[in-house]
Amino acid sequence: MTETGRDRTTYDTELIMRTVAITGTRETGHRSPDDYAVLFEAYLAPFADGHFYIGAAKGIDSLTLAWLAENTEARLTVVAPGSVAQQPAEARQAIDRATDRIGDVIELGAAVLDTAAYHARNRWMVDHAAMTIGFPHGIKPSTGTWQTLNYTAEQGKPRLIVPV
Repeated sequence: MTETGRDRTTYDTELIMRTVAITGTRETGHRSPDDYAVLFEAYLAPFADGHFYIGAAKGIDSLTLAWLAENTEARLTVVAPGSVAQQPAEARQAIDRATDRIGDVIELGAAVLDTAAYHARNRWMVDHAAMTIGFPHGIKPSTGTWQTLNYTAEQGKPRLIVPV
């Protein structure tokens, strides 16, 4: 029991731990690695004492995983819509390089990696996080990044949008 007399739920514990879902574009070649490092220092480092849920895809997912693993002590959870083995080589390599820093790998078991599977993965991450940090490229409302950011808002959770 807490001081208020009610049992602490898993959700309460997650809020205390500052959990953050990461979402972002897969198209990252238009910026240099140094540019991303500057962005991550500014926008991820303030939450580095928390817990990050990161998708198992290429692009922002792989870049943030590598940066967080190398530059913070944050708890890292990688979430794949199917299995890690189904992910692109770039993503699998990022996961392999950060294995010693990844606390959990969640494989949601989708047989086919289609739009619906990725949206389900993104909703799962938002549902388990207290907030979302998104790194969209452009303003295309149909992208997974924007759908994830909008879902975050629909859940009444804060979102930080960092255009790339």
